Formats: sequence, structure tokens, C-alpha cells
Amino acid sequence: MKEKSLFEIIDIESLPLGNALMKLRPCSGKMPDMEPGQFVNILVPDTPGAFLRRPISICNVCDGLLWLFIKAAGTGTRHLCSMKAGEKLDIVLPLGNGFTMPESKDARILLIGGGVGIAPLLYFGIRLREQGYNPRFLLGGATADSLQLLDEFKKAGEVYITTDDGSCGVRGTVLAHDIIRSQTDRFYCCGPTPMMKGVAALAREMNVDCEVSLENRMACGLGACLCCVEDTIEGHRCVCSWGPVFNTKELKWHES
Repeated sequence: MKEKSLFEIIDIESLPLGNALMKLRPCSGKMPDMEPGQFVNILVPDTPGAFLRRPISICNVCDGLLWLFIKAAGTGTRHLCSMKAGEKLDIVLPLGNGFTMPESKDARILLIGGGVGIAPLLYFGIRLREQGYNPRFLLGGATADSLQLLDEFKKAGEVYITTDDGSCGVRGTVLAHDIIRSQTDRFYCCGPTPMMKGVAALAREMNVDCEVSLENRMACGLGACLCCVEDTIEGHRCVCSWGPVFNTKELKWHES
């Protein structure tokens, strides 16, 4: 059940490209139940140009702390990345619907992420590992610097890498790596839309079930403003309330 809570920043780690890994503790002492694939909406303090809350994927929940991987993309997120331990944030959480657990513990699972889209996959991979699954990760970035949190991913499963410039792992997008065409029962994917559409097309070709976490612009996070609408086989759906996770069979991507 979603609630509005005050969180204190316990630690914030600066990452390459101006990004940050923020760890927060609820001031109330009680951490809400959160599922992998859900997100939070943060009120950016003391920033006149950032009126709307910023949606951020849940990266992990560990030892009573909420982890958020924040990409410095604009005024609001740059301010969040510059904050210090001890400062507080007004957060609405948890929002949206998360990933579906595979039916079989023997399922061959591949979690595919690009850019800031790696964030929800870390929490999901950790949850899968805790429940006896054997997740594998395929992570793509433009350069080696854009591949972040790799040590955390390696704790949860096997990690395969691609970079556009070949500075780390296989050269090219995630579709260039052989692992994506290996025997797999289920894809889970989050990242830039062209990447997710490419993975969805391959999933159709391989007859593999595929879930994607969409990154549509979400202003309210509650399905009221209609900014994040996606065309599905059931009609237009707000990503923030119906998603952000969708099975690609629900989306009309094959028509675009």
C-alpha cells in the first residue's frame, strides 16, 4: 500500500557520469513492503525548476535501507545526486506493479538492462537468488564508465557485458552478445526503448516470454495526469499505475 514518508539519506556514493547510489532509512523506522519493479516518487527539495516529483526505480532494499540508483539527467536528478548524508527527502512509495516471478525454480532466466534501467533488475536479481532461482544478467552501456554497480550484480548471478565502443565486454548493443540467443525461458528487460523493443522482437522470434519495465515520462505516479500512457492490446494504459512492468505480449510494439 502506497504511503507518503520522510526518509533520511544515510549514505550517498558518487558514481561516474555524475550519477549516485543513495541509501535511505525511513524516519518512522518502518520500511514499507516493496516488490522488484516498483518505483518511488521523490519531491526534490529547494529546487525552483523541479516542481514535479521524480520517479526513481527501487534498486534494492537491504538491512533496513532503501537503495536508489539516480542518473543525473536534469535539474531535479542533478540536485538529488548532489545531496548529502543526513538530509531528508519526502517520498511516495511503493508505486506501480513489479515483475512476475517465474513458475519454476529451474527456469533459465536472463535479466537484460541498459543505462539507468539496470536499477530494478538488481533488486529483482537479488530477490530471485534469495528464493532459489539462478538469474543471469546481460548489461549494456555506451562505454565502460556507463556500466555501474557491477560488483553488486556479480553477487546475485552471472554477469555478461556489452558496450557500444567495445571498451568492456562484447562490442555492440545487448543484442550482439551470444548469451541472449542461448536457451532461455524468460527475459526481463529495462532500459532505453529501442533496446527493449529489440529484445521484445527477439523474444517473439525465439518464443520466449518477456517482461519489460517501461521508462515513460511519469509526472504524478498515480495514473491521474495521463502523461505516461502506453498503447496496449487492451487500450491505452498509464504506465505508472498499470505498469511499469508489462509483458511484451500486451504491448503493440510489433505494430510500430
